[in-house]
Amino acid sequence: MNSYTVFADWARRFGVDAAVQSLSDAFAPEKLEAFRTQFELDKAKVQAGGPPIITAGSDDWYSGPNAADRYWPALKNRFEADGWPDERVGSVDHSSSTVVAHTPRPERTKWDSKGLVVGYVQSGKTTNFTAVIAKLADVQYRLVIVLSGIHNGLRRQTQVRLDQYLKDLNPDRWVTLTEESRDFVKPAHEFAAVLSSEKTVLAVVKKNAAVLGKLIKWLDTANGRKALETAAVLVVDDEADQASVATGRINPLVRKLLGLMPRCTYVGYTATPFANVFVDPTQDDLYPKSFILNLPRPDGYFGPETIFGRDAVEGEDDDELGPPDGYDMVRTVEEADVPLLRPGGKEPADGFAPTMIDPLVTAVHWFWLATAARRARGDDGHSTMLIHTSVKIAVHESYRAPLQTLQRRASEELTSGRPEVLDRWRRVWEEESAKVPAEEFDQKQNTFDDLLPHLGGVVDATRIVLDNYRSQDRLDYSAPSVVAIAVGGNTLSRGLTLEGLVVSFFVRGATAYDTLLQMGRWFGYRTGFEDLPRIWMTPSLNKAFRHLATVEHEMRDDIDRYQRENLTPTQVAVRIRTHPSLRITAKMGAAQPAYISYAGRRLQTRYFEHADAEWLHANREAAESLVQEATLRGVVEDVGAARLIRDVPVSLIKQFLSRYRVHEESPDLDTTLMIKYIDQQLTSEQPSLAVWSVAVVVGEGDPATLGGMDVNYSIRSRLINGQPGRADIKTLMSKQDRALDLAVTPAEAKAKSESELVALRNADPVCRDRGLLVLYLIDPISEPVRTQRPDAVKRTALAAVSPVVGMGVIFPGDAGTKKIQATHVAVDLTDVESENVDEALDTDTEEPA
Repeated sequence: MNSYTVFADWARRFGVDAAVQSLSDAFAPEKLEAFRTQFELDKAKVQAGGPPIITAGSDDWYSGPNAADRYWPALKNRFEADGWPDERVGSVDHSSSTVVAHTPRPERTKWDSKGLVVGYVQSGKTTNFTAVIAKLADVQYRLVIVLSGIHNGLRRQTQVRLDQYLKDLNPDRWVTLTEESRDFVKPAHEFAAVLSSEKTVLAVVKKNAAVLGKLIKWLDTANGRKALETAAVLVVDDEADQASVATGRINPLVRKLLGLMPRCTYVGYTATPFANVFVDPTQDDLYPKSFILNLPRPDGYFGPETIFGRDAVEGEDDDELGPPDGYDMVRTVEEADVPLLRPGGKEPADGFAPTMIDPLVTAVHWFWLATAARRARGDDGHSTMLIHTSVKIAVHESYRAPLQTLQRRASEELTSGRPEVLDRWRRVWEEESAKVPAEEFDQKQNTFDDLLPHLGGVVDATRIVLDNYRSQDRLDYSAPSVVAIAVGGNTLSRGLTLEGLVVSFFVRGATAYDTLLQMGRWFGYRTGFEDLPRIWMTPSLNKAFRHLATVEHEMRDDIDRYQRENLTPTQVAVRIRTHPSLRITAKMGAAQPAYISYAGRRLQTRYFEHADAEWLHANREAAESLVQEATLRGVVEDVGAARLIRDVPVSLIKQFLSRYRVHEESPDLDTTLMIKYIDQQLTSEQPSLAVWSVAVVVGEGDPATLGGMDVNYSIRSRLINGQPGRADIKTLMSKQDRALDLAVTPAEAKAKSESELVALRNADPVCRDRGLLVLYLIDPISEPVRTQRPDAVKRTALAAVSPVVGMGVIFPGDAGTKKIQATHVAVDLTDVESENVDEALDTDTEEPA
């Protein structure tokens, strides 16, 4: 161990000044000064270029791992031995160091730190917190408690991972209170006797009231509390949005557990942070008051955007988004067929017999074909299919016999070798494999003849597993090359990794978007078979996932932006909690936002009923009336890009918003709530929005008139893959339209960022209190502009039955500074006990201890 290593280890644990003082007899002053300089440089490296993190001003103490450490070097060596590329190891190292660097300085006598790490579903959150555990153990954290979901499967999986990557690498340095097959039970010895100055105590505990009660009782003794006074404790809350917040039983127990520990760092991990950011930050709860960190999206990760696409978000122009749709991997199960796959809400589950409809049979056949293709590529990894139609155990059981029959018939068909049978399998392979070219992922596509020698063996090797909290035959990947069709409910819908997931047949009903995202077990890595995954689901679920991908992107983008603006987590709470889009997204009872705000927002219409003449005519009449009245009462200017009417009274704006019809799939454009928001601003302590500007955009098309005002049509073609009866133009506005009533040119506005344009309006002595309503008269034909870009959005003519009026609304102010009460229905989850809960609640449930 070199001299600087000794200095850095001491400085991390006790501070630089303490290190200088302690080593003053061993080294010359100039040497110690050089050590101090190097230590400051190392700390700066930890902070530089890492993932975005919003912090309340953490201690500046962590210089990264060094040669004196035991836990992290062993873990890093294991990653490298497993064949991880240097970039992946480096990413885990850097992001975990960023988390550690924002925990309290270890020499403090007391602290209460709460942070949140936002990752992606199936993207390596466990790896990150494993690295965080190792690094904090290296700076003398002596108790680590991992709260691992509410199901035994996830707890067991997490225990195995931590045993492999922590305990087994340093078996003499860990004391484990839980095992793969055993959750926490009270040890024979008191906590004070188990705690060691040389070892780290580890417990992987399910979020179950009985288990947490046992742990608290064991710790909460006179000797236990005394030992905890000096012990640095890390509590990792995996799936932190589930059960930990907004629940009547688990949340108080988690808070009681943390209350026993005077030197406690709590870090929640989740891919769906909606519940966590809606916690009231002023209360003694689990709001991440210390930091919120966004993990980067890993290379090769398949997320919601990759599969479902997403809409453009505020501040993102059409050419910035690229193709709007994901890969062609989603197949349709008609809504009318769902009753054939699961009983209705009031229909008894016992005695239900599913119908093996054609999409389900095709999905199973594709699973076998895709698995055989993997084998033909030399890939012998695990391969799994998920069937998720209901949370009810009786329904799971009802699928066993039909799937076994399908498996037997397939085996018999392939054994027969009859040409007409093989031709049927060949057609499925060739038609489906052509929809996602393997070449897009640098793979060479297999022919049917390539995979045929493997197909029969794959079918015969398939295990049909019914995985729920009552079943004994659970998913088990301990054997090599497992091929499994897993039928299940909540135990398969959160946290648990389905190894080598290729096909998902998913028709479970759900209304809570965070629940939906967590059910997306198909998100993750598909290295070597990126072209093969497929998902069968209903159109409504497909639409919900796409919307969710948009909201998720917007929330992550907000966190990144707030980090750049140096906001604290408490300030971020105000902004995220009042976001209009999240009003309908976080349907989670007490965790749902109580307020929304339009301050600083740029809202725009995207969807139109282009074939509904009455709908289009009503909007044209509303716009004509507004322009006519505004022209009479306001001041008209020609600003080049638009005809601008200043000094328009708010009464005309409210009248227009009450008449204009917004497509039902635009939840952030609730005109009723916008009017309510306007009314509140008119009567606030500092009134605003009494006067507006109205701009009618001069488009690039043929001459036209709107309300007697000469303009030109705007050209807005629609996306080819839009839903029937609905025109999706993707983006109506450009960000520079925010500045149509400001003293800047279009070129100057285009060069500014969205946040700079917000600031420009708020700094203007007149416009800072005014809203801007922008109208676009869209050519009903609107042929698409051809482009040579290979990634260009695929468009077709709008082909509306009459001219279309698009609307954009720009509100002054800073997001989160002005808000209104949003109507919502709270759902009490206190008494939810079993997986057989009414599906209407769509809540994951607590498993028996």
